[in-house]
Amino acid sequence: MKMQMIYMDNAASTRVDERVMHEMAPYFSDRFGNPSSLHSCGAEAKEALESARARIASLVGADQEGVDVVFTSGGTESNNLALKGIAYANRSKGKHIIVSSIEHDCIINSSKWLESQGFEVTYLPVSGEGLVSPEVLESAIRRDTVLVSIMHANNEIGTLEPLAEFGKICREKGVYFHTDACQSFGKVPASMKNEMLSAMTINSHKIYGPKGVGALVLRSGTKIEPWQHGGGHESGLRSSTENVPGIVGFAKAAQLCHAEMAGEQARETALRERIFDRLNGSIPVSYVNGHRTKRLPNNVNVGFHGLEGEAVRLLLELDRAGICVSTGSACSSNQPASTPSHVLTAIGLNPVEARGSLRITLGRYNTAQEVDYLMESLERIVNSLKPISQSAK
Repeated sequence: MKMQMIYMDNAASTRVDERVMHEMAPYFSDRFGNPSSLHSCGAEAKEALESARARIASLVGADQEGVDVVFTSGGTESNNLALKGIAYANRSKGKHIIVSSIEHDCIINSSKWLESQGFEVTYLPVSGEGLVSPEVLESAIRRDTVLVSIMHANNEIGTLEPLAEFGKICREKGVYFHTDACQSFGKVPASMKNEMLSAMTINSHKIYGPKGVGALVLRSGTKIEPWQHGGGHESGLRSSTENVPGIVGFAKAAQLCHAEMAGEQARETALRERIFDRLNGSIPVSYVNGHRTKRLPNNVNVGFHGLEGEAVRLLLELDRAGICVSTGSACSSNQPASTPSHVLTAIGLNPVEARGSLRITLGRYNTAQEVDYLMESLERIVNSLKPISQSAK
């Protein structure tokens, strides 16, 4: 019989909530029309599309500040659209953009591509806990700076950045400010107004919605160029027939997360602290990456002194015990195993340490009993590997 798996890799993806699937179901069958069609079937799909757009907008502060919600295929597309679209639309002002050194690969690689197109990119350093200094950001902004992009919560170490401080600086300097909020959206509060954002990237499959759908939320009036051309969908910014079932599910998932945020934040924080307490008490060789408290409630990123070369083996042994965790970003798993995490090297870990951490990310369906089983298993596995590590020295 197949073992019942305990899933603790919710930063990579989440299980679709049954309430979300129920909301989506009619748009695969009874209400399958194309929202661009003029007949009644199309009008029905269009109504669902715009209702979902309004629901998403309200959750990011549209009642306080006008925003435009552009639906995309996910976080990577939204981040590409934000960086390339805003950079190119404003290149007459300047060709300098600023990002942090711990951004998701899609931001880092979009920035590198922009450099190949004649733009200049400043990669801001971070502290040993993964925080960007507002003072460092302010000193990096120049007269030709057109865009700053700093993620809200890091996808590997979970550190939460002080967006409101960055937003104030960018607004005073007249610079567009974008954040990748894929990991934080629906888990901790953030709004376009409070953080003084020009653009925010969000997606569905991190919040118990379907894969393949996300959005770029833009403050009204943000100057941006499209990167996907066609029939002029999504106000001309993202041509392609909209994924109506996915968008409906995305809106429902976002609504549920925000309605249940306070309780879930407290519950996941308690589970996270349960893990930290067990690590401190049972596995003294462990160390936490990222800020100890300014982090996502569900994120634990941990390394083990002397066992840095055993991270993949730790993961596989946990998998054998029926527990799914990761060694870092799922989007970086196609890179060679010898490639260290750019996030962990940026916070000061050496290349060996930066290849040797586990990322445990909790979710809606995890329990205290599962956490206890995780820690019992991890303690047993770490102890079993100690002789291997010591004999290798």
